[in-house]
Amino acid sequence: MGASGSKARGLWPFASAAGGGGSEAAGAEQALVRPRGRAVPPFVFTRRGSMFYDEDGDLAHEFYEETIVTKNGQKRAKLRRVHKNLIPQGIVKLDPPRIHVDFPVILYEV
Repeated sequence: MGASGSKARGLWPFASAAGGGGSEAAGAEQALVRPRGRAVPPFVFTRRGSMFYDEDGDLAHEFYEETIVTKNGQKRAKLRRVHKNLIPQGIVKLDPPRIHVDFPVILYEV
C-alpha cells in the first residue's frame, strides 16, 4: 500500500537529467537545476478508474446478488458478492488536474 508513486518502480521523473552522483546529489540539486530534454509537467490529467460495469451497464465499486438460502425450513435472503463478468471502468479524465504525487513541492496556505 502507498506505492502508487513512480519511486516504487525506480523512476524519478522530476530529477535533473544531468545524471552522475547518487540519490543525495539528485535530491540536493533538483530544486536548483532544471531538467534538460523532455520537460515533465507536474500535473496528472487522467487516472485509472476504480469502478466496474456489470452486465446491465451499471457502474459501481462492488456488486452483490441476492440468493435465497433455506435453513431449518426457513427461507432467508443473503447477499453474495459478484466477481465475474465485471468490466473495469478504464481511464478517467480528472476535471481539475491534480499535482503528481512525486512532484517536489510544498503547499503552503497563510
